[in-house]
Amino acid sequence: MSFIRLGDYNRMTVVRSVDFGIYLDGGDEGEVLLPARYVPDGVKEGDELDVFVYLDNEERLVATTQTPLAKVGDFACLEVAWVNEYGAFLNWGLMKDLFCPFREQKMRMEKGRRYIVHVHLDDESYRIVASAKVEHYFDTSFPPYKHGDEVELLVWQKTELGFKVIIDNRFSGLVYANQVFRDIRMGDRLEGYIDAVREDGKIDVMLQPTGRRMTKGLGDVIMEYLYANGGVCYLTDKSPAENIYQEFNVSKKNYKKALGDLYKRRLITIGDDCVRLVQEAKKHGRKSK
Repeated sequence: MSFIRLGDYNRMTVVRSVDFGIYLDGGDEGEVLLPARYVPDGVKEGDELDVFVYLDNEERLVATTQTPLAKVGDFACLEVAWVNEYGAFLNWGLMKDLFCPFREQKMRMEKGRRYIVHVHLDDESYRIVASAKVEHYFDTSFPPYKHGDEVELLVWQKTELGFKVIIDNRFSGLVYANQVFRDIRMGDRLEGYIDAVREDGKIDVMLQPTGRRMTKGLGDVIMEYLYANGGVCYLTDKSPAENIYQEFNVSKKNYKKALGDLYKRRLITIGDDCVRLVQEAKKHGRKSK
């Protein structure tokens, strides 16, 4: 290999063994040590290993078979292990903690607290560092999403409008408070769905799918509930929203859509005080068990 991806995973060839570990071929960077504690059993010269490469306490390249909590280019929620006069040091799952200098902190970080940070290479020192000023590291291209696209979310911070989230490790987005029907907090990783991408590139995100995709999934849950409860559910489209959320963890709006979909498929009847399985659906349910 001609170069090493610092702060990332690399496939490297074993060159030689020593008492304190093995050396891997680092191409133009020379040999890279994999300390003995991380060497898999039975490894021999010529074998290839997938390792994570970072810098040791003396700023030398070193490899590990440990899996860090983040790599260069990632956003992550990390806990402060200790603080000194230069900045904070975050636990990212490796022997050497990840440095976040004071200039990259929005407020002075405190030991034991967790923060959303971006991991990157410092342009001047070529060291792996973290920054809490994550808004400086979002993708500036126009988001390629359309309504309903499934995405991966990292909850960033709570605001008056709802929750700021990081989408697919690239873009920022917002989940409005009236779209949140469960407890979420900073650092949670969730599946989400694109609601809209505005003309200015800002992204609105939902935690639940909409339309046919939503009603089909929730409809299955409602059917399972009916099969398990004698074919009757005492939550109708007129029931209080809080009661519906307590039982099915969804909004009243989505619950009504799901009931409507099941009704159109002639699987249920909807009365003033309850929802019931139709007879054919009951038979089908017993046969499928």
